Amino acid sequence: SDVTFVVGREQQKVFAHRCVLACRCQAFRGMLSQGLAGSEDPPGSVPPQGPFILGNVQPEVFLAVIEFLYTNSVTLNSHIALEVLTSSVEYGLQDLCKLCVKFIKDTLSVEQVCEALQAAVTYGQTDLQQHCLAFIEGCTAAVVRTQGFHELSDVVLARVLRSDRLAVDELALGQGVREWAHVSSAVLERPVSEVAALPVQELRLPLLAPSELATLESCNQRDLLIPVESIAAAWRSHALRRGSGVPSRLCRPRRGTRP
Repeated sequence: SDVTFVVGREQQKVFAHRCVLACRCQAFRGMLSQGLAGSEDPPGSVPPQGPFILGNVQPEVFLAVIEFLYTNSVTLNSHIALEVLTSSVEYGLQDLCKLCVKFIKDTLSVEQVCEALQAAVTYGQTDLQQHCLAFIEGCTAAVVRTQGFHELSDVVLARVLRSDRLAVDELALGQGVREWAHVSSAVLERPVSEVAALPVQELRLPLLAPSELATLESCNQRDLLIPVESIAAAWRSHALRRGSGVPSRLCRPRRGTRP
């Protein structure tokens, strides 16, 4: 080898060949151009042979990228697939990105689907987004209880809540959103009502029975998760049935809505 990388907190050394990395990946080509003879880099820059310090990536993930650059194939597992997808986007490796997406779709689980959906939205992987959403629609009640659900961004959670095909009743979905909001509030150090402002707009409160709506209203007094106006509109919908001013999408039953 003629170049060395020091990877991750473990400071694991990874050895490679400049010519392979440079011809396979533009990002590495730019990285390896540092310190070349005749370059305009200032004194003290990284020499051509390295070591290049990559402290923010796991060695196993970086080795998967290196494997792809040498062999055009990759060995993945469920623990590193999403991080390898992240690296493939960062390094501009479209073929590696496709391999990661295929693996993630083939091995999707209840515990990982929300994390996969978040990554798909972040990196603009439309096909993976649709696949993850369809998976969530098939087992919504189980997904809502996962740690991954509680770690979704407000934008992605709102996107999930817009679906008519969620297999869960609105009362359970509302409780899941409340738990998500309290986790997000603690992490972001912002009020519950502020972090949940976008997702709660997608809760279909008119689908709740009057007794359920009364219970929700009582719980809401403690954390103000849902704007009072939204609860009032749901009561109005129950009283008037028609012409209540509630958007029609918020009165449309989901696949899991109980009669």
